[in-house]
Amino acid sequence: MKTRLLMLTMLALAAPAFAEVTTAPITGTELDVSATGTSTRKPDIATISAGVVTQGPKAGGAMTANAKAMTATIAALKRAGVADRDIQTQSINLQPQYRYADNQPPILTGYQASNRVSIRLRDLAGAGDVIDALVSAGANQIDGPILSVEHPEAALDEARTKALAAARARADLYAKAAGLTVRRIVRISESDGMPIVRPMMMMARASKVADSTPVEAGEQELTVNLSAVFELN
Repeated sequence: MKTRLLMLTMLALAAPAFAEVTTAPITGTELDVSATGTSTRKPDIATISAGVVTQGPKAGGAMTANAKAMTATIAALKRAGVADRDIQTQSINLQPQYRYADNQPPILTGYQASNRVSIRLRDLAGAGDVIDALVSAGANQIDGPILSVEHPEAALDEARTKALAAARARADLYAKAAGLTVRRIVRISESDGMPIVRPMMMMARASKVADSTPVEAGEQELTVNLSAVFELN
């Protein structure tokens, strides 16, 4: 019995501690504000997708030819200095090919095999040379590059600071217009910060490229959107 009373007493003493961390209710005017902060960085990563498509009368032959071409393509990537960790298989497909005619059943004409890899290029200055090496090795489908910032945390923090400052300035503006003042920030919520990506899309089908393919890094915007609730008095 004494033990139970002691436990109840301890819980009663602890209860106010939990109550103290509860946010005080809004007694004044509530103002919801949305704001955006942006920072700019130069991309340092290029991601491209490269593939080999082959055809043959038999499924096995199409796959064998495709495997040979893709092996040469991957070897060319490694000779160009692309690390194993930056080469990842995306998809491998084998599909029958048919010829269609009116009022006739489809006729099997052969098979098409494809193999695609995703490639991260960390040296943007040499990205064009890598793309050219892919084409020379046998890659006949190339998409990209998609340019990005590998470590965007500092840029996003900069954007967060700008967004919050913009939200506070807007709250001050509304408060002044209403003859009030900003008492405090009640709540802040943030949506995901994502770079505004402007990918360059290309398809390479030639067996040899006369000049190195140009890849320009440009600049990229990283944006943070937030919503803040202010209390006005």
